[in-house]
Amino acid sequence: MKKWIKILLIFCLLFLVSFIVYSFFQFKDRHQGYFLNLNYDEPISKGFQAGFGKFDITPSQFDTWTDANGDARFNEKDGDFFHDLNKNGKFDPIWLAGFHQNRPASGVNDPLWARSIVIDNGDFRLALCVIDMISFGNDEVIDVRKRLDPGLKIDYLFVSSTHVHSSPDLMGMYGPDQFTRGVNVHYLEEVKQGILASLEEAVSKMEPAYFKVFQENEAAVDLVGDTRQPSVLDASIQILQVISKNNNNTLGTLLNWGNHPETLWSGNTLISSDFPHYFRKYVEEGIVWQDSLYHDGLGGVAVFLNGALGGLMTTHPGIPISHPITGEVFTSPNIDKIDAQGMKLAKIVLEKLGQDAVSQFDLGAFHVRAKSIDLPLENRMFWLGAWTGIFDRGFVKWGKIRSELAAWNIGPVSFVHVPGELYPEILNGGVESPEGADFNIPPVEVPSIRSQMGGKVKFFNGMSNDMIGYIVPKSQWDAQAPYTYGYLERPYGEINSLGPETAPVIHKNILQMLNEIEKSSINPK
Repeated sequence: MKKWIKILLIFCLLFLVSFIVYSFFQFKDRHQGYFLNLNYDEPISKGFQAGFGKFDITPSQFDTWTDANGDARFNEKDGDFFHDLNKNGKFDPIWLAGFHQNRPASGVNDPLWARSIVIDNGDFRLALCVIDMISFGNDEVIDVRKRLDPGLKIDYLFVSSTHVHSSPDLMGMYGPDQFTRGVNVHYLEEVKQGILASLEEAVSKMEPAYFKVFQENEAAVDLVGDTRQPSVLDASIQILQVISKNNNNTLGTLLNWGNHPETLWSGNTLISSDFPHYFRKYVEEGIVWQDSLYHDGLGGVAVFLNGALGGLMTTHPGIPISHPITGEVFTSPNIDKIDAQGMKLAKIVLEKLGQDAVSQFDLGAFHVRAKSIDLPLENRMFWLGAWTGIFDRGFVKWGKIRSELAAWNIGPVSFVHVPGELYPEILNGGVESPEGADFNIPPVEVPSIRSQMGGKVKFFNGMSNDMIGYIVPKSQWDAQAPYTYGYLERPYGEINSLGPETAPVIHKNILQMLNEIEKSSINPK
């Protein structure tokens, strides 16, 4: 054999070995052996303690920039220039998540938070932390759980994201270009530490509590739009007010509504939690306008839980928002618009809580279900992103990732948590089998999730314990032409989804969990 052939074969062998080793490292499970299967039932809880905490996770050390042509993309050829705040001669930005790559933060409009609630019935302690981020992956959630101080005695922790599109990139796909990971690892660590700090505060402030709860179905319909057929919204608002038994002061409030926090839209370069900032602010502090008090605030810590966003639910620039006091109408995406939107949402909540129809309870059953699930990763672009390091995500089995589902009840209130942007028709009903869909099958995700939930008020939380993208009904899956509903192009949701089997797997497992809770409620041990 000629020498050059041997050299070529050795080179090819080394390349193949390097490729295999690199691929193994990129796709390895980040938490090998981790599997959650939680079943807790307390049919007659004697009372509850609760506490709230919050911690500021706004990034503070990053280079800002000046956008010369207003395109929200950093390009020095356009006359853009950065402000070298750390004097190291290079651009060290925070890349904002959502819309497109190469959108560095130019400043801060309002703080980002890790906000937590802890509920304890004397036997089981449940904690929920919501962060003002576009996402927080299941591997990161597990890492935070492993760091929990045993002294906090937290039996189960949720970590959910508001999915705001003006927050730092924690997914990886919103860096300077499509080939560069956008996550700042130092800031990611700050977020994890912020979650732990907010939980510690919540536990330290626990005290005997009772609850007020309500659901408003119609008042917020005009504040959100569905941009994909069929038009099914999750526009209802669910509220859980937690009140101290010691002094009747509000400890905190859970605010649940389904809408993308992207009202500021793609041209914004300021760090912001978008409308949730003003929603929480006015609920806590009250609505004051030009030195006149229109509504007293509740006090405490307001926590915003986002709902079913698929479809996709958004307040796009074509949706006007009128100021609830002055009547001024805002169409262009700006700070005034998200302020008015948050104020309108808060006004709905504050007025509703003053009505007699609000339910109140301090005793009741406590049921919790949570489990890890394996989801097939069929999106080849996501494979490529994981292989190149854009996404930091491994397989639990070949071609499958670990994710998580949860459901729980407290008294007359029920909660469901899923790991992405669920299409509202899976939650509320209305799944269709449109002409042009890829599978030509009847609806799979029936009955609707909310129809199977117990209790008077039914909370739904997306982007919880993970972020897997859009969760599209299989009978509406539309990746190949001809397209449904007369569309000329492939719908957006399928591009950012794991694949068509995601929704059926999640729907089936959630209904099983809800059925288990119902059986435990009817036949307590």
